Amino acid sequence: MSPSRSDTGIDVTAAPLRPGDHADSESATEITQPALGITGWLRWAWRQLTSMRTALVLLLFLAIAAVPGSLFPQRSADPNGVIQWERDNPDVFPLADAVGLFDVYLSPWFSAIYLLLFTSLIGCVIPRAKHHYKALRSRPPRTPARLSRLSEYRELTLPREEGRTDPAAHAIDVAAEQLRKAGYRVERYDARGAASVSAERGYLRETGNLIFHVALVGVLVSVAIGGSFAYTGQRVVVEGTTFVNALSDYSSFNPGRFVDGTGLAPYSLTLDDFQVSYRLPGTPGAGQAGDFSADITIRQPGQDDRAQSVIVNYPITVDGDRIYLLGNGYAPTLTIRDAAGEVVYSESQPFLPQDSNMTSLGIIKIPDGLPEQVGLVGFFYPTQGVLPSGAFTSVYPDVVNPVLTLNVFSGDLGIDDGTPRSVYTLEVDGLTQHTGGDTAADSLELTPGATVGLPNGWGTITWEEVTAEEPVKRFASLQIQRDPSSGWVLAFSVLATLGLFAGLFVPRRRLWVKARTTPDGVHVEYAGLARGEDPALARAVDEFATRHAHALGVDQPAKDTP
Repeated sequence: MSPSRSDTGIDVTAAPLRPGDHADSESATEITQPALGITGWLRWAWRQLTSMRTALVLLLFLAIAAVPGSLFPQRSADPNGVIQWERDNPDVFPLADAVGLFDVYLSPWFSAIYLLLFTSLIGCVIPRAKHHYKALRSRPPRTPARLSRLSEYRELTLPREEGRTDPAAHAIDVAAEQLRKAGYRVERYDARGAASVSAERGYLRETGNLIFHVALVGVLVSVAIGGSFAYTGQRVVVEGTTFVNALSDYSSFNPGRFVDGTGLAPYSLTLDDFQVSYRLPGTPGAGQAGDFSADITIRQPGQDDRAQSVIVNYPITVDGDRIYLLGNGYAPTLTIRDAAGEVVYSESQPFLPQDSNMTSLGIIKIPDGLPEQVGLVGFFYPTQGVLPSGAFTSVYPDVVNPVLTLNVFSGDLGIDDGTPRSVYTLEVDGLTQHTGGDTAADSLELTPGATVGLPNGWGTITWEEVTAEEPVKRFASLQIQRDPSSGWVLAFSVLATLGLFAGLFVPRRRLWVKARTTPDGVHVEYAGLARGEDPALARAVDEFATRHAHALGVDQPAKDTP
């Protein structure tokens, strides 16, 4: 059977004619993509980086990258916590430290995400700002020829007013004035016997989006620049002692890139009293602390001394520095004498709490004055109790039955080799243990006011009783922080929040009103169109149509025409 042909003589069953580069053509296998080259690939990479999708992904990555900062102690905020973490996890610590888990916000990978997000936001904001500027200066679009094709459409026929030459133009004049008062930008478009007005509003939505992104960039810049001029330091202050805001008086100090420690604000803090209350035994939550308060005296040059209290979560401000209360504990006052009775050590040494009942660990180092360098590892029990194993523990955090035990070590403490050593740790490897542990001698045990002898007749150690009511001093762990960017970060954060609200809740919509004079009266059409989701568009069209008709003296509602 011969192939069928159309009346024009063309074989309709044959394959249609296709261009040579069509996917089904025989030469399709010879098609090759044009080479982008270095410039093309760079342009493609820039467009991908500056897309809004990439910015959102990077923002998510930044949030995820910040999670380890709350799971692991950071050197900038809790150096003692880092030391404790290393002591508890000696095998994993080198790997965790190598990847920057203890300096998350200064790590290369966090900085890389930070810089990419900053670049992406800048690349997003600039083109959108230019486009938005042009949109703000442009006129509202022309009225469509057929408003009835829009999703939200209403129509109404008004009676003609006697004596008015152009009732359609009058109706549009009234509509334009009402739309202008409602915050719309309006433009008249009259043609072909019909008068119309085009109105547009909601540019604040895009303005809010731009403000949000600009504010986010402002937050990033403020944090980056402010962090270079910020510093954070920690100091343990015992009752009755004074901290001077000088670099040499900090227990740990973490400066920003441009802080050398020479321009610190001149002031001093004296811890007069540390007050804490515990729930009594037999009551709900027994042993829990009810409140903490560090009462301090602040001294500044040229000013009168003033007293203030530092409470947890309620820092005070001194000459631009924010002072926080981080922790507290006990500091037994110990005096060590040599065999001749000469004092070689006398201090109130802070003991760091190890549990909720304030069982505390303390380290004392005596580099001189005794036949050998001596290190003491002590445990302080505010209210001594005995476990079934025979080991001591504290059964209540307040001082009720205080006991102090000490293990004595001697040898090279590593102080003279110039290597920085923490005052809260003692490397016992290579030292000779004289009491406790596997030695035959019991640990030294003291109560307030008691004196015991050191091994080998080296001397004595005395626990000095402060008062009968409070035999042990307390200490407060303070954090002194200066961040010049905090005000800018707060301002940009508020601005970002306002921009976000505007971007979420301000609708972008257009309304049109067209009027035409007919033999029956004035035929008025209303139509609305939203850019994006706008569930209130139908109600807005209805309300405006009703308001417009009422202004023209008609109380009947406009008819909804599908």
